[in-house]
Amino acid sequence: MSYAEHATADYRLTILKALTEEDDNRLNETLIERVLETFGHTKSRDYLRTQLKKLEDLGAVKLTEPGSVYVAELLRPGLDHVERRSFLEGVLKPSIGG
Repeated sequence: MSYAEHATADYRLTILKALTEEDDNRLNETLIERVLETFGHTKSRDYLRTQLKKLEDLGAVKLTEPGSVYVAELLRPGLDHVERRSFLEGVLKPSIGG
């Protein structure tokens, strides 16, 4: 796996983990962007949207657009990935115990 592929896979995992931290498993893209920046991922809003759409294509999240921002909701396949029950292609596997 190249560095770029690894960084993208980590970016996607960070999104999924952030969603698991919410009581309703939902966050808007502005809040997701802040979480990503905390972990050193400083990409454009277009890049974030592309990755959210990829996670939606994988069945990990459901996206809605109630206004001008996306809202991502974690779905079972995304939770299963974070909890290491099954794995999604293109998403970094979470470390054991974290």
